[in-house]
Amino acid sequence: MNPLPRPEAAAVSTNAQLFERAQQSIPGGVNSPVRAFRAVGGTPRFITRGEGAYIWDADGQRYIDYIGSWGPMILGHGHPAVLEAVLSAAREGFSFGAPTEREVELAEAIIGLVPSIEQVRLVSSGTEAGMSAIRLARGATGRSRIIKFEGCYHGHADALLVKAGSGLATFGHPTSAGVPAEVVQHTLVLEYNNVEQIEAAFQAHGNDIACVMIEPIAGNMNFVRASVPFVKRIRELCDQYGALFIFDEVMTGFRVALGSAQSLYAKAIPGFTPDISVFGKVIGGGMPLAAFASSRRIMQNLAPLGPVYQAGTLSGNPVATACGLATLKEISKPGFHEALHAKTRRLMAGLKAAADAAGVPFSVDSEGGMFGFFFMPELPQNYQQVMTTDQARFNRFFHGMLERGVYLAPALYEAGFTSAALSDADLDATLAAAQDVLAQA
Repeated sequence: MNPLPRPEAAAVSTNAQLFERAQQSIPGGVNSPVRAFRAVGGTPRFITRGEGAYIWDADGQRYIDYIGSWGPMILGHGHPAVLEAVLSAAREGFSFGAPTEREVELAEAIIGLVPSIEQVRLVSSGTEAGMSAIRLARGATGRSRIIKFEGCYHGHADALLVKAGSGLATFGHPTSAGVPAEVVQHTLVLEYNNVEQIEAAFQAHGNDIACVMIEPIAGNMNFVRASVPFVKRIRELCDQYGALFIFDEVMTGFRVALGSAQSLYAKAIPGFTPDISVFGKVIGGGMPLAAFASSRRIMQNLAPLGPVYQAGTLSGNPVATACGLATLKEISKPGFHEALHAKTRRLMAGLKAAADAAGVPFSVDSEGGMFGFFFMPELPQNYQQVMTTDQARFNRFFHGMLERGVYLAPALYEAGFTSAALSDADLDATLAAAQDVLAQA
């Protein structure tokens, strides 16, 4: 079954030619590792354009897009209102290195949607926002030690490229060459959703911990939620010991709900708020833009008001802020997230039904426009459990779907993303392809 039209096969794939050429001038042929298809094998697709729910590769093949630039394209590609905002801003100027009114408007829009924050600092990438949030937490508390969780990704800052230590409440070891051991000596890596470990860590190091940083829905071990008791206990421990709780919402921000993931936890935990929030992806609408935000009291530690230094030439770029503002305006319309959530739920239910019919162990989860699926009978709760999923079966599924015009994340450790541009016909085609592929699994 082939639900999408395919071009005549070229004698030599243009994608393959481009990949060969790219490897001569770019390390690994890509500018971000997951794009290289190393996890799944095969040749990366070089994308030439996107429109609505679709992208096209260099061979002319159209795909239904479930990556959406890894999250930003919540409206789909080339949304008319966003495109017009970007073109209008570009005509006025690409960058000034000086304040613009649009920066203020975007900050106000973010604050208006997220009750936990009073001030926002705009930056250009999630990595920049994450490392700046940690620096702010350390500066505000006067402490050095930080806690993160195995399987959560907060960008490629040195202090965050670390794996778990050899025992409970021990500090980690670098996971990348070029990161000296002494740089990560203050980073403690714990198991996600393990309440006992976080309690033991605070008991051992509580008075030295500056912050705990977490993805509330971890999107770099596919899709794993932080349990409500886990988040509640972290909040209690941070309050008890004077540490700051950082919610990394680069993926989840404004995508899983208009108020972001923290709004979901606030419904389950009365009075819940994080101390610092990190945003990216959706707030830029596909442009390089991210932010970190907090209360006025904490943000006053930032230069030029306080001693914590952070700066960026392209921070608050006028074209990026125009793109982000237009995106936030569209997703703030009544019923937007409810409709997006319904599409995602339908997709997950259909994949689960297809797997069940084929007798394939399969579990799914989703929230808003973000989803994950695992070739295992039950949803995992931490990184070690994720690692037990059937890699070979996922790879076969990925390539089977790709051949049928459905573009999923090229690694089983990555979450998927839906967009408002997806139609019922797109979902039907996706599920028909999945039924075909899973039946052959």
